[in-house]
Amino acid sequence: MMQVFPRWSDVWGLNAQLIGYDAPLRAPAETYRAIVEHIKRDPLTIGGLVTAHKIDLLNACRDLFDELDPYAQLTGEVSGISKRDGKLIGHARDPVSSGLAWESFVPAQHFVEHEADVLCLGGGGAASAISVYAANADPARGKPRRFIIVDISQDRLDHIRAIGAKIPGAAEKLHIEYVLNSDPQRNDALMSALPHGSLVINATGLGKDRPGSPITDAAVFPQEGLVWEINYRGALDFMQQAKRQARERQLTIEDGWIYFLHGWSQVVSVVFDAPLSPDIFAQLDAAASSARG
Repeated sequence: MMQVFPRWSDVWGLNAQLIGYDAPLRAPAETYRAIVEHIKRDPLTIGGLVTAHKIDLLNACRDLFDELDPYAQLTGEVSGISKRDGKLIGHARDPVSSGLAWESFVPAQHFVEHEADVLCLGGGGAASAISVYAANADPARGKPRRFIIVDISQDRLDHIRAIGAKIPGAAEKLHIEYVLNSDPQRNDALMSALPHGSLVINATGLGKDRPGSPITDAAVFPQEGLVWEINYRGALDFMQQAKRQARERQLTIEDGWIYFLHGWSQVVSVVFDAPLSPDIFAQLDAAASSARG
């Protein structure tokens, strides 16, 4: 994104620079507070985009924000920080960007034509955003029979469960099951039990942040299934496993590139109060793809 942003700045006419803060995962609260306080106090800083620290940053800095948008209040995380009329505002745009990415590759009638499930391996921010989108999606698109979320952390599963409890009528909108598991072979078994046409998501970070995959090479993807690798860079072991079965199992495979573009463009649009039409998004996609090579 450091290479892409100058091109996006030209597309939008922002006349801005992107400066990165590096922080270790699960950084101390004082690290997050120092970053947010700098954004808040520095007159040359317009705002910020939060990548891998959305929940931890808000937990450490909630009192520094003057406002949180509805999705930030619902999910307990921030992906964007803006400044308006002297106020520091936290935004959570992932439910929007995940929905736009979903709709870009999941056929509109897929869950009408298939009595299928979603198996989401990983229960972090991406999983919560996707589940919020799925619960609130247009009923005309149908809905999964079950939305199964698997994670190695009970705390993360509890966090997503708490988010779902805040959505009016959530239980009627989407049936969510929560599975605490760290054994790839059990993930294999969960996947083998899925009906035809089911969607399997790798939202664990494995294959990008850490090596490996949440499933073994013996795992079998659902026939005519959809496979969504949330990552777009790294070894992408999970996606390579799916590709080896793509022809035999008739799989549709998507990586995280479009999700990445929607995630960044949604936040940059909010931070700079910049328009984001389909035409502008197409220009941003072309600029980013050119920088990516």
